[in-house]
Amino acid sequence: MSTTQTTRTTRDARPAHEDGGTAAPAPRRRKRSSGDRAFGAVSHTILVLWALVVILPLIWTVFSSFKDSRSILASPFSLPKTWNFDNFVRAWTTAGIGRYFLNTIIVVGCSLILVMMLGAMCAYVLARFQFPGRTIIYYALIAGLTFPLFLAVVPLFFVLKNMGLQGNYAGLIISYVGFALPFTVFFLYAFFRQLPEEIGEAAQIDGAGDFRTFFQVMLPMAKPGLVSIAIFNFLGLWNQFLLPIVLNTDPDKYVLAQGLANMQAQQGYQTDWSAMFASVTITIIPVLIVYVIFQRQLQGGVGPSTNK
Repeated sequence: MSTTQTTRTTRDARPAHEDGGTAAPAPRRRKRSSGDRAFGAVSHTILVLWALVVILPLIWTVFSSFKDSRSILASPFSLPKTWNFDNFVRAWTTAGIGRYFLNTIIVVGCSLILVMMLGAMCAYVLARFQFPGRTIIYYALIAGLTFPLFLAVVPLFFVLKNMGLQGNYAGLIISYVGFALPFTVFFLYAFFRQLPEEIGEAAQIDGAGDFRTFFQVMLPMAKPGLVSIAIFNFLGLWNQFLLPIVLNTDPDKYVLAQGLANMQAQQGYQTDWSAMFASVTITIIPVLIVYVIFQRQLQGGVGPSTNK
């Protein structure tokens, strides 16, 4: 090898910065500042405290449902010495929780189906079609979110009474749907706005009408949003207390919230605490089951997916 070739090879093997070039620096990991660490510690502490505030009463309620009334009053925070499963049987039959549970299933189930169907169709039309008054209708529905429920129950009571819908399933279902519809439209409106218009246009070119395009094309694409808002509506309707207390006056059609309040009022000073805690446990079990089953769908519908 000649001297010229050796010099050229040595120059080619040098780093770029030795020849006057600007080589990209090696990536460095950004060091966390003390402020970031302090913020992380404070936020984690708050989350742990909040989790304890939520979980501990739930655990205490479940454990108390297996104890007798004497043990609950004598040592409320101790573990049950004997697991009394007959508390649930007594709550389901004697206390009437079974009937209240069935009434709640009927009211919440019918309300959820109606509000999801009406809310999805309304949000789809407002998001995908242009017509006069569309913006006014949308903001009128959004304004329903700002209306306090406490101000509406008394006028709603007389409206349902004049219509003959007070004290039956229909009046309560209509009330549930009316108060859950604005949030459903507001939530699903953004999902339908983000769907690509080309897919709907392609379906129409293939001969699909508006209804077929909605039910077979657009609705399946909005499944994450539908699942998320269905869970939110289920939780809100299942835990509803004010509307049934004011509007539902027939004891045979009481829902769980009314049943628990009525059971406490009837027992007075001779409260069957073990049956009461068992009734509360029965009430919260469906909510926990729904959340555990649809947890992934809920997270995927309201935020970025964590699945890799």
